[in-house]
Amino acid sequence: MSDLAEPLPGVVPSSDRNPAKGYGLYLLAAACFALNGTVSKAILLAGVESARLSQLRVTAAFVILLVFVAVTNPARLRLRRSEIPVLLAYGILGVAMTQWLYFVSIERLPVGVALLIEFTAPIMVALWFRFGMKQPTKRRVWAALVLALIGLAMVAQAWEGFTLNALGVAAGFGAAAALAIYYVLGDRQVHQPEPRDAVSLTMWGFGAASLFWAIFQPWWSFPWASLSGSGHPLGAAGTPVPLWMLCTYMVVLGTVVPFWLVVAALHHIRASQASVVGMTEPLLATFIAWFALGESLTLIQIAGAIVVLTGVLLAERSR
Repeated sequence: MSDLAEPLPGVVPSSDRNPAKGYGLYLLAAACFALNGTVSKAILLAGVESARLSQLRVTAAFVILLVFVAVTNPARLRLRRSEIPVLLAYGILGVAMTQWLYFVSIERLPVGVALLIEFTAPIMVALWFRFGMKQPTKRRVWAALVLALIGLAMVAQAWEGFTLNALGVAAGFGAAAALAIYYVLGDRQVHQPEPRDAVSLTMWGFGAASLFWAIFQPWWSFPWASLSGSGHPLGAAGTPVPLWMLCTYMVVLGTVVPFWLVVAALHHIRASQASVVGMTEPLLATFIAWFALGESLTLIQIAGAIVVLTGVLLAERSR
């Protein structure tokens, strides 16, 4: 999520599953999310504020999903009063804060590094179930935590002093915490007596995030002039692209389409299987940003990234 790419639990595969198709769809979604990191950073570097970009993304995605649900399954537009507090928390803390803090982080850190930090969210979820919910936790959670910390130290090259932007790192961990909230509240919604499907749940999450930003950043004060310029998704030497085109990609191909691919993939593979494929997103994002923006990582940092993802995978398997 990063770009909320990890699947919500509770999606039941259809009887005619095709695992190869499922893995292919999910890998394509991960690639779209990964490419979106570079596109979003190009927009931010062009001068668009992170909070305004987050507002634009969640609001446009909400409108698209609202139209889709209204046409395909209008019954899912109905809200129960008991759902509203959870959906507000889900949208504001889980969606709005994840998006905003992620943008703050990639503006100051290499895209791949910011995603690695955010991808520690599953470890936070596992720790929450252990200490917050007092549920038994497998020993592999502690191994996952140790691996993640070692890997992050390798990425930050801690032996050379703190080489990363402090605000970017803090925003990355904030985005990870917000993403953990997204997972926990999403899990609650799909396992309630009258569960929500993933599409309408995400729609209402984006809707709550849109409402939050509309209150704190009214649309009549939106700096539309900031979208009239151009960005450089292929670096300063590349051909400039109008910001409105980059924003359109961010909303459609960087948000709505990959989310749809995730939902389609989960008709063929289980969430636990999909999460393994999801680990490719930070690696793909690192490769794309390396090629497009020149954000190269050292060999030790790449090794650290693999260590982090191994820890995250262990945490995923422990749930």
